[in-house]
Amino acid sequence: SYIIVDVRCLDLVEAKTTGCFDLLDEESKLPTPRPEHFTNEVYNRNKGHPRLNFPRKSKLRTSRGIRDDEGFLVQHFAGSVVYSTAQFIEKNNDALHVSLLSLAQESRNSFIKSLFSNVSEHEKSVGKLNFISVGSKFRSQLSDLLNKLRRTDISFIRCIKPNLQMVPNLFEGGHILSQLQCSGMVSVLDLMQQGFPSRTQFSELYRMYKSYLPKELARLDPRLFCKALFKALNLRDTDFKFGLTKNLAVLISKVKKWILWTRWKKAQWCVLSVIKLKNKILYRRQCLVDIQRHIRMHLVYKRYAPQIQGLVKVKALYEQVSSMEKIVRQMKLNKEQVYKSVQQLRQRIDQLVNEITNRSVNSTYIDNAYNELVSLIDREFRRLKQVLAQQEMELEHEKTKKIVEKKRLEQEQEEFRQRSAMAQHQREQAQLKGKLTANETKHRKKRQVKETDEEDCFAEMNERERRDYDLARRLALETGDEADLSELQQPYRRLINPKYNFNRYTYAELRDSINTSCDWELLQACREELRQRVKFFYAWKSKNQKRKSPFALNNRIDEIDEQALKDTVNN
Repeated sequence: SYIIVDVRCLDLVEAKTTGCFDLLDEESKLPTPRPEHFTNEVYNRNKGHPRLNFPRKSKLRTSRGIRDDEGFLVQHFAGSVVYSTAQFIEKNNDALHVSLLSLAQESRNSFIKSLFSNVSEHEKSVGKLNFISVGSKFRSQLSDLLNKLRRTDISFIRCIKPNLQMVPNLFEGGHILSQLQCSGMVSVLDLMQQGFPSRTQFSELYRMYKSYLPKELARLDPRLFCKALFKALNLRDTDFKFGLTKNLAVLISKVKKWILWTRWKKAQWCVLSVIKLKNKILYRRQCLVDIQRHIRMHLVYKRYAPQIQGLVKVKALYEQVSSMEKIVRQMKLNKEQVYKSVQQLRQRIDQLVNEITNRSVNSTYIDNAYNELVSLIDREFRRLKQVLAQQEMELEHEKTKKIVEKKRLEQEQEEFRQRSAMAQHQREQAQLKGKLTANETKHRKKRQVKETDEEDCFAEMNERERRDYDLARRLALETGDEADLSELQQPYRRLINPKYNFNRYTYAELRDSINTSCDWELLQACREELRQRVKFFYAWKSKNQKRKSPFALNNRIDEIDEQALKDTVNN
């Protein structure tokens, strides 16, 4: 069907006890009708209806502001519409007051009087419970309209609004197209195009043209005649127009042509069918040959399958024998003996292959022989691996032994070289040490001789000075000359080692050397130098003091010598 009849939407509006019109009439008959109660009843009676919804689900902002108890949304064929129920009850009441009806019927204007001339007495006395509502009037008027449309032909009139300004001769294309789409005109046009508004029987059409047809066409079947007529007119299957004039000569020639073309088509189809049948027979014959070939192959395979499978399994053992030969080539010892055993296995495989190929043997014999060969090959393969592993271990041991021996020889050579180098170094050190010792002994002897000579010289000089001092002292004492005695000085005994020069040393440096030095010769030289300096100091001091008796001066000098000696020894 090309006309969409929205039955659900019609039921929502017109259905008994649940439709909007009936619910509105029931609400109008209540003592205190309220629009909110009517709206809630619509929702409650039609709960879950696919065409009914709340105003807030509308796409218009103004409609979304309506509360749920102030209106409802109905999804029509043209679109969704929100109905506000605030004034539904007042607008549904179409009853006129009796006085107004009487006044209109008694009007002097004939037109107004004619409008109310058909009002019956029953309508004048309408009360609260049986008043005539706008909904009931609309429903009755719609029912009358539908009855009239059902009785009429296909010609009808569709009313549209050309514009929204309500002015003449102004057509808005978009507005008009929207009205046509919402009113279902597109579906109506599709129905008119796909349907058949003008219909007739084949016999009626055939009777119309029967008197004008020649004999060869008059004997045609009415259905075949109509079909030939359609083809002659080059009409499509959707076109149903027939001859417009009574001149049928051209149509008759076209009908004859179409009949001849149809016969040729049938002849061609028959020839093609014969060729197809011939090809099918050949195909089936070839299929029969293929089936026979496959069956014979299956029988042969069933007969020789054990031998074929046995050959496949046995020939697969050649790969294992080849791998065993590779292992034999890797061996270093007893290669010939092992190679002979491998060749014996290959000969046994060749023998089994010849037996399977040349004579008929069952699968049990083949399996037993195959399993025996597999066990032999596995055992020989494991033995070869063990022998190869053992030889590799021996070779590795030999290699390790050689490496250890080589390292030992290298270590011995290195130790011998180190010992030789150490002995050579020791000899060189001994020679150098002997040379140094000889030179040192020679120099020490020279130094000792030199020191001995110097000490003898110094001792002789000191002895000579002491003798001169003693002689001068005795002469001064004998003569009693105190002045000469005061001018005498004890000779400065310089018995220290002449290799140390203490001329630039101060008293503090000499004391530090005595306190910190570990050299015994230096220590003795410093002490002797310090003793001589102290004696000289006290001699100088006694010379510059008040002169005393010779005996007192002599005692003082001896005290000075003793005190200086004690200080030096203590330091």
